[in-house]
Amino acid sequence: MTVLASKRGRIAALVTMPLATAVLLGGVEPAQATEGGASIYLLGSGGANAAVQPPVEGVYADSTYYFYDGNISADKSLVVGGKVAAGLDSVIVAQFVTLLWVPSTKFLGGTLALGPAIPVAAPMVSADVSLTGPLGNTISRSVRDSTLTVGDPLMTASLGWTWDRLHLTASSFVNIPVGHYRKDQLANIAFHRWAGDFSLAASWHDIKSGWDVSGKAGVTINGTNDYTDYNSGNDFHFEAAVEKTFSPKFSAGIQGYYYKQISADTGSGAVLGPNKGEVAALGGTVAYNTVLGRSPTTFRLRVLQEFDATRRQEGTVAMVSVTLPLKMNLPPNAGQ
Repeated sequence: MTVLASKRGRIAALVTMPLATAVLLGGVEPAQATEGGASIYLLGSGGANAAVQPPVEGVYADSTYYFYDGNISADKSLVVGGKVAAGLDSVIVAQFVTLLWVPSTKFLGGTLALGPAIPVAAPMVSADVSLTGPLGNTISRSVRDSTLTVGDPLMTASLGWTWDRLHLTASSFVNIPVGHYRKDQLANIAFHRWAGDFSLAASWHDIKSGWDVSGKAGVTINGTNDYTDYNSGNDFHFEAAVEKTFSPKFSAGIQGYYYKQISADTGSGAVLGPNKGEVAALGGTVAYNTVLGRSPTTFRLRVLQEFDATRRQEGTVAMVSVTLPLKMNLPPNAGQ
């Protein structure tokens, strides 16, 4: 976070820096366990300033461009699109657009933020797929699939409190299964199941020294894909980051995450059994603050490398976020 010269600048910095985290309460990532090796929670979104809420009422927008390149070796399999896929190789390019409304009214003494998020993505998947013929014979063949499609929308909510340099935020989202789900296909961005996530984040944010130390932990509760009869297990995620502000415009730090599926996959579609996945990742983040027109804007880059993956793909994650207020209700003396 940055302290700018005027009160207006200080408020703008307080708003834009944490917003890229505040609005990314959920998303799509093709790289966890559960059905298709996919989790609804967007790992890497809970980095620096994870618990810092926008202190000014208004409407805000975030556009996050997401890239993932991962694979699983040929001797390991996942169930994707109702098929057993080995040697899975995935590349996904996506955009997540999120709107966030911060009302002036306090709730339980904290700042409330509400809004929808919609993903649009181009997943590209290749794998060796096992198919069962009409006589019961099983054959394998290499399959490639790609598409450009809209995923399931999410409704997000968070409530945050501040005590001097300590920030605490409780957040949640609900995945609404109305996106474009491609039946029997490898490349999908929609999950075709209800799901909800509940997370708690804390940040020690010292404006004077420029240091931010943040952590976020949560649990995702997954429902059933009725088409494939695949009931995905629940999963746990933890993220942490340390960031230093070096100037009013620039900050940088390190961040990482840990993911573990905590309950088994079930249903007739879970032909590979419990499929409990686990993975860790480590990387870095940089942020740049500027003004576009009259709007204070933050650009943030995150790059993370996954390792020690079990029962899921392992790859590289990159995210570029652009965050700005659409309408910000500043106090009357903000420009003084």
